[in-house]
Amino acid sequence: MELRVLRYFLAVASQGSFTKAANMLHVSQPSLSKQIMSLEEELDCKLFTRKSHSVSLTEEGTLLKRHAEEILEMAQRTKGEFSRKRGEVSGSIYIGGGETTGLQSVAEVARRLLKEYPKISFNIHSGNAEDIMEKLDNGFLDFGLIIQPADISRYDALTLPNKDTWGVIMDKKSPLASKRAIRREDLISYPLIISKQISRRPSAKEGLAKWLGLDAGKLNIVAQYNLLYNASVMAAKGLGYAIGLDGIVDTSPTSGLCFRPLFPKLESGMSFVWKKGRHFSTPASLFLEKIKQYCKV
Repeated sequence: MELRVLRYFLAVASQGSFTKAANMLHVSQPSLSKQIMSLEEELDCKLFTRKSHSVSLTEEGTLLKRHAEEILEMAQRTKGEFSRKRGEVSGSIYIGGGETTGLQSVAEVARRLLKEYPKISFNIHSGNAEDIMEKLDNGFLDFGLIIQPADISRYDALTLPNKDTWGVIMDKKSPLASKRAIRREDLISYPLIISKQISRRPSAKEGLAKWLGLDAGKLNIVAQYNLLYNASVMAAKGLGYAIGLDGIVDTSPTSGLCFRPLFPKLESGMSFVWKKGRHFSTPASLFLEKIKQYCKV
């Protein structure tokens, strides 16, 4: 499986058309079609559903798309590490994290590092804890930013100084908007929008799952989210009350949304993690030293 052919495959997937992809790649359409057919023969599956003027990914094609993007990213990263000029610190640092104010600490350390080494760049991947851990384990990320509680026993870790506060995001005209803080009993009769990560482990004994008491089965959960911004859009439309972290979406005076903290107060700490025994590039090693110093301040 050649990298060139994977690039061809991704071009067809993004354009939804062999003709458009061929024009973008500056190759002939017959040649492009032949390359994709050879790839399908190699993998023994159909990657595209072909229509008269367009194509769409099959289930197998969707799976390959995800892997192809990761393979090409890793190839580009490896090439960059070997192509650095002697004596010049350059290259990319790959960091993944969820929606959290902990990214402010990461950004501050990145700013300090770039002042000393302007040839370094950063690649930021957004995802939940499971996604971040998978990419750490497979070597696609150098570091991960994990919101607690989470099992990080297989990683080395630092605790960041940031604390995220949990609360409810709602339309300012909502009945609960008049309250200064939200208790669990306030939520029982209202439709809720919660994180998929919480709903997948309803028996958890820590954090938000414990505060909500999801095992009681008395809550009206109408929607689940991966990104709090998407949840806030649903809350703004009156679909329900989004339970999430403060400081992630706009709840300023000019916004139609407001944030009310949970009571008793619930906060989540932040862990900056990396795979045990990982060999880091020079930029990643420098970043790790910087963030260790930052966490001691």
